[in-house]
Amino acid sequence: MIKLDYEHRQAGHCESGVTSNLLNYYKYKISEPMVFGIGAGLFFSYLPFMKMQHAPTTSFRVWPGMVFDMTTKVLGVKAEIHRFRNPKESMDKLNEVLDKGFPVGLQVGTFHLPFFPPEYRMHYNMHNMVVYGHDNGTYFISDTLMENPVEISYNDLMRVRFAKGTFAPQGRMYYPTYVPSYIDLKPAIIKGINKTANNMIGIPFPLVGVKGIRYLSKRMRKWEKNLGPEKASYYLGQVLRMEEEVGTAGAGFRFIYGAFLDEASRVLNQDWLKEMSLEMGENANKWRDFSYLGSRHCKKRGKPEQSYDYLADMLLECADREEKIFRKLAKIK
Repeated sequence: MIKLDYEHRQAGHCESGVTSNLLNYYKYKISEPMVFGIGAGLFFSYLPFMKMQHAPTTSFRVWPGMVFDMTTKVLGVKAEIHRFRNPKESMDKLNEVLDKGFPVGLQVGTFHLPFFPPEYRMHYNMHNMVVYGHDNGTYFISDTLMENPVEISYNDLMRVRFAKGTFAPQGRMYYPTYVPSYIDLKPAIIKGINKTANNMIGIPFPLVGVKGIRYLSKRMRKWEKNLGPEKASYYLGQVLRMEEEVGTAGAGFRFIYGAFLDEASRVLNQDWLKEMSLEMGENANKWRDFSYLGSRHCKKRGKPEQSYDYLADMLLECADREEKIFRKLAKIK
């Protein structure tokens, strides 16, 4: 039996929480918001050509793996990342790495996770968790959504590692192998802020960043006319699921990013970042208002005047606020 002395800690976002906890295993204390910020986790994209559960894909985070990849890179942490075509080979490699004493992060699909409550299960393949041991076909799991560590069988673990669909994990596993004894956070923070600012306001593509929020607003105004009331409500519900139920997402990610800016203001001794933190928190509340009114609309409990146009206007306000915030942040030195 292999069972590493790994500290299970819950987190707001699975990948930044996993990354923070993996580094904590190597005695490097770094908060989840700090990982999320230097890993440039905040993002937005609306991809009408890519369907998830029969509706356009909306994402409030960067692609799977990018938070871990960027965090370890800018901190000077050496890491291994593997993908597989053969499920058995992926499990053999997992056992090999665990036997060497490394806890391992995994990207998995959530629909068939046996320890997830039924209301959490959806065809979402960007979830992350840590395996920290195994015993005769049973694997010890630290999932940051769970209050306590859990267990999973060999077959169930292999199944979720090779879930099908959008962003299929393909057995992806990752783990640090070396953490420097001293890490200077200051350049990492600045790189993370610059990367996030570029992602949100600097990419010349209409479906991502603040441009993507505005594009979604424009499309939302036409949903009811073009799709009909039932399908329009389903599309809105899908946006809300991605915003509020999947890994923290829209409003929650902005609260986490605000906490990062607050922490960064102290590390860099730049008080203006504290002001940016408060502005990000205010915008997170705007996203939450959109979620609340949108959910009432889906349940046919909203006021008549709170139409798709009204909700689209709320999105435009969020986009304007975020453009203002990230134009300021892009000037960081």
